[in-house]
Amino acid sequence: MLEIRNLSSGYGAINVLWDVNLTFREGALTAIVGPNGAGKTTLLRTLTGLIPHKGEILLGGQPLKGKTWDLAAQGIVMVPEGRLVFRDMSVEENLCLGAYPARCRGDLSANLERMYAFFPRLKERRRQLAGSLSGGEAQMVAMGRGLMAKPRILLIDEPSLGLAPVIVNEVFDIIRKLKAEGTTIVLIEQNTRMALKVADDVHLMRSGKVVMSEPAANVDLDRLHDLYFAREGHAP
Repeated sequence: MLEIRNLSSGYGAINVLWDVNLTFREGALTAIVGPNGAGKTTLLRTLTGLIPHKGEILLGGQPLKGKTWDLAAQGIVMVPEGRLVFRDMSVEENLCLGAYPARCRGDLSANLERMYAFFPRLKERRRQLAGSLSGGEAQMVAMGRGLMAKPRILLIDEPSLGLAPVIVNEVFDIIRKLKAEGTTIVLIEQNTRMALKVADDVHLMRSGKVVMSEPAANVDLDRLHDLYFAREGHAP
């Protein structure tokens, strides 16, 4: 569904990604893991047009076109690292912003109710300013806002970052439900154990390159951690 070929990108004169080749299967959850500085977030920023790149990004076999603000209309939606909610707007106003694409506006009320079914806590706090929420609640707002755009492909960047374990479990329960509904998901995650539990495919990045790609069911966690921490010289 989404494919990248010989992708290189970075920030000014600093290159971060080096000839990355990946395929994200339709309806599958693809987890991308790796240490800090591996290039995981840069990959998502490149996919969403925030960073210039060399190489190809293909959606359904065709080059991905349009600017960053056009991608939601094509069904590519990103839930950014660090939540990034609009602090001075209410929970419901934040969610409604996710329905900006024209194809989503007619179903606004129904989509809101769907989000409140996914995240009952947000319904209780729908009039509350997003800036007053806990970290876990803010993560739910960020995810709900992304889902309001009815994504074909959902890019989720570090959803567990800074959250208590019980909240992490809640967030991953939602990710499992989305996967069960057939949403194509690209998940960036440092918690390798949690990622492996929900993933269909796993790619390990290190120093801007993909050093391992396997079906999640075949991944040996000890070997993954050896590669993660560079205890092996190279991927086989």
